[in-house]
Amino acid sequence: MISLEWMPPLMFGGLVIFMLIGFPVAFSLMAAGLFFSLIAMSEGFFGMAFLQAIPQRIFGSVLANDLLLAIPFFTFMGAILERCGLAEEMLDSMGQLFGRVRGGLGYSVIIVGFILGAITGTVAAQVIAMAMISLPVMMRYGYNMRYATGVLAASGTITQLVPPSLVLIVLADQLKTQSGSADVGSMYLGAWGPSLLQIALFALYTFFLARIRPDDLPPAPEGELTLKGWSLWKKCLMGIIPSAVLIFLVLGTIMTGIATPTESGAMGAMGALLLAWIRRANIPNLKGLIQEAYQNTMRITAMVVFILIGSTCFSVVFQGVDGGRWVEELFSSLPGGWIGFLIVVNLFVFFLAFFLDFFEIAFIVVPLLAPVAVKLLSPVLLDSMNGNPQAAASAALVWFGVMLCVNMQTSFMHPPFGFALFYLRGVAPKEVKSSDIYWGALPWVGLQLMMVVVVMAFPALVTTLLDKPAAIVQSQDFNFTGEENKSDNSTSKVDEDAPVSFQLDKSVK
Repeated sequence: MISLEWMPPLMFGGLVIFMLIGFPVAFSLMAAGLFFSLIAMSEGFFGMAFLQAIPQRIFGSVLANDLLLAIPFFTFMGAILERCGLAEEMLDSMGQLFGRVRGGLGYSVIIVGFILGAITGTVAAQVIAMAMISLPVMMRYGYNMRYATGVLAASGTITQLVPPSLVLIVLADQLKTQSGSADVGSMYLGAWGPSLLQIALFALYTFFLARIRPDDLPPAPEGELTLKGWSLWKKCLMGIIPSAVLIFLVLGTIMTGIATPTESGAMGAMGALLLAWIRRANIPNLKGLIQEAYQNTMRITAMVVFILIGSTCFSVVFQGVDGGRWVEELFSSLPGGWIGFLIVVNLFVFFLAFFLDFFEIAFIVVPLLAPVAVKLLSPVLLDSMNGNPQAAASAALVWFGVMLCVNMQTSFMHPPFGFALFYLRGVAPKEVKSSDIYWGALPWVGLQLMMVVVVMAFPALVTTLLDKPAAIVQSQDFNFTGEENKSDNSTSKVDEDAPVSFQLDKSVK
């Protein structure tokens, strides 16, 4: 005999066991959900009819979800831009521009990583492209190997936070509660402040490191700086202008309300195809590139859909055994109020990121934490949202989602499953030691965790750009109604031309 209170923690434990056995995450979620549904039905917690919610939610919330259509569009766009030569031109021109400065190649990698993050949205493409181009140059100039590998991996993971990040789209889909929801446009607006601050933090770290240990970040030799004056600026603009046009197609249309995220993703995919056609002279096999992009998009989209189906199966059964109430009571009773909640959640997500991908964390954990986040964080933002509780609830979800996004960047950076480190190891020359790659990532993980603390302490960094609704007028203070309407407002029709008199419910002293 199993009590209802024990079912939610047993489900989490069972999920961990299924994954430790070696099942893929999507099938582990399905297996855990179906296995514990049999136990729940045998114990009488719910009947067979309750499981009808699983196919209904799969077809209603997954397969018929228009927002998720943006994922294949952004994935296809990133796959095209990965190999169209744009990254090579920008890295080369930025390296020439900052080459005379100590740490100049580090600055160029950070800036190009930010620009590529705003047009590709994929970590793998960014890390591989920048490492193949910049790492041999850094080695030739005599850069410290740990700094070189660390800045390349960290600048690749910034794409997780910079709009149009796939993580932000997935989080916007999962951060939905009865009190409020986080739409993609708001998530993009909220992510800009932390994105720019994180780039500044990376550049500041490079600046101080160049001052403290100048031999580790030397300037480029004069013989390598072949471009000067207008020819240098022209090459820089040739990479920046197409990127700016794509950024407007994708982000500008969303933020100005011209297009939905799915429509902007489609325009971005068409823009990437057009850019690849314009640069076809630099692409050996354009047709093969497009076919490979289709295959990559299909593979990632199928993975996301299967994880979503598995998480739906798990979450329906989890809610059926009062798992939502168990999570709310568990996190609401933490000491320290909303601060204690954010500290524990961020430590929990940071720990999960050692073993799970951001898709898995978003689909499994975020829907369970969203109601608690609204309950605890909405009062913190109520004054900044002009006392509007619904706006405060939505802003709280955006703040919470962006904070998790900053945190989940570390899943690509820390061992043992830091995918950015795996990508870097795969393309780095043999003389680069794996120990240098792992040790080099640690300072940048520390900078990312510092950003988590900053976003936690200063919510205005996320909410400043969000729409502020008009203040709600309290109806109990003044009641502006017509006298005739006040006496009989159910049957009489008010003459629009008749004068209307107003009176105060309370006497004014």
